[in-house]
Amino acid sequence: MDSVPTMTHIPYRRRPQEAALRLGELDLEQLETAGAEWRRYWPMVLAACIGFSFMSFMTAAAGVFMDPLAAEFHWGRTELSLGMAIASMLSILCSPFIGILIDRHGSRRMALPGLVLTSLAIAAFSQANGSLAQWLGLWIAWGVVALLVQSTLWSAAIASVFRVGRGLALGVTMSGTALAQVVAPPLSNYLIDMFGWRSAYVVLGLGWGGFALLLSAFFLFDVRDRARRQSLQTQGTAEETVILPGLAIGEAWRDVSLWKVAAATFLVLTVTIAVVVHQFPILVEAGMSRTQAAWLVSLSGVAGVMGKLVSGTLIDRFHARMVGGITLASTAIGWPMLMAGIATPVTIVIGIMISGYAAGTKIQLCSYLTARYAGMRNYGTIFGFMTSVIALASAIGPLAAGISYDRFGSYTPLLLVGVAISLISGGLVFSLRSYPDWGVQAPARA
Repeated sequence: MDSVPTMTHIPYRRRPQEAALRLGELDLEQLETAGAEWRRYWPMVLAACIGFSFMSFMTAAAGVFMDPLAAEFHWGRTELSLGMAIASMLSILCSPFIGILIDRHGSRRMALPGLVLTSLAIAAFSQANGSLAQWLGLWIAWGVVALLVQSTLWSAAIASVFRVGRGLALGVTMSGTALAQVVAPPLSNYLIDMFGWRSAYVVLGLGWGGFALLLSAFFLFDVRDRARRQSLQTQGTAEETVILPGLAIGEAWRDVSLWKVAAATFLVLTVTIAVVVHQFPILVEAGMSRTQAAWLVSLSGVAGVMGKLVSGTLIDRFHARMVGGITLASTAIGWPMLMAGIATPVTIVIGIMISGYAAGTKIQLCSYLTARYAGMRNYGTIFGFMTSVIALASAIGPLAAGISYDRFGSYTPLLLVGVAISLISGGLVFSLRSYPDWGVQAPARA
C-alpha cells in the first residue's frame, strides 16, 4: 500500500534552516522568480485552466438549455434550477472530504478518473425523457462525479507549485470559469439550433471533457505528484516527504480572517451564481434577442478573463483586501444596469462588463486568500470547506432566482438584493488583517 504523505508544520521563524534542509531533500528550489515559475509550470496551468472550464461549463450553459427543455417537457424555471441546487448540496457535504484526499494523494490521482466520469455524466443528460425524477437523478450523478474535478483540485495543484506568481497563476487557472462563459453559451446555442439539445450535451461532455483529460494526463503534476515521481526515479518507490507550512485544521477553525473570507464569498457568490445561471434570460427580459443574449453572455466571460488576469497580477503586488474589496463592491454599480425598464443597449454592455469582470475574480480571490491566511499545510482540506461554502451559494442562488422570477415575473428583485450584498462583501474583504509569514515555500522540481 502506498504510504500516506504526512504534513508537518514548521514555524518559519524558529526552524528556517531545518525547513530548508528538508525541502532540499526533494531537490526543491527555495526562491524562484515569477518568470522562472511560469517557464517551468505553464503547461500545468493550461491543463488546470481547461479542467476548471470543463467543471464550470454546466453552470455557464444552463440558461441556454432552459428554453428548449421547458418547451419539450413543460417545466418552469424552478424545476430546471432544482437539479443544479441538489448537485450543489452534494458539494456542500462532500467537498471537505475531497480536500482531505487531495492533501493525501495529490491532484492527479483525483483528476484523471474524475474527468472521465464527469464526461460520461454530462453526455447522459441527452437521455432525459421528461421525468422530473430522472432529471434530478442525472444531476445527482453529475454532482457526485464532478466532486472529483471541482475548484479545490485545480487551485490546490497550482498553489502548491507557485509561490512568487501564485496570484496570476490562480487567476489564469480560474479563468477556466470565464472561458466557459465565453465559449459555452454561443457554442451550446449553435449545437442546439443545428443538432438539438440532446446532441449538444453529448458533444459538450465528451469533446470538452476529452480535451481536458488529454492535457491533465500529460501535464497535471502537483507538488505531491512530483515528489512521488521523483521518489520513483531515485529510490524505486512511490513514497514522498513533503513539508508545507500552514495552519492545522483546529487553528483554521479559529482564524477570524478565514471566517471573513468565507462569509464574503458566500454572500457575494449567492447572487453572482444566480445572475450567471440566469444571465441569458435576464438579458432576454431586458430586450435582447436570444442570439444577442448569447453573445452578451460571452462578452461577460471575456470580461471575466480580464478580471482574473488583472486582479491576479494586482494581488501579487498589492494586498488582496484592497483589490478584492473594490472588485466585490463594484457589482453594486453593474447589476442595476441590467434591470428591465432601466436597461438600454449601452447600459447592458457596461453592466455586463462590470458584472463579468467582478464575477471572474471571486472564486480566485477566495482561493488566493485561503492560501495566504491558511498556508499550504492543509490547503486542500481548508479550501474544501470554502468549496462547501461556494457550493451552498451555488445551491441557494439559482434556485432563489428561479423562485423569485416565477413569483414576481421579473429578475429586478434579484438584482436589487445583489447591490446590498456586494457592498457588504466588499467591506468584509476590506477589513482583513495583514498576511501571516509562512516562510520559504517552494515546489518540487519536475
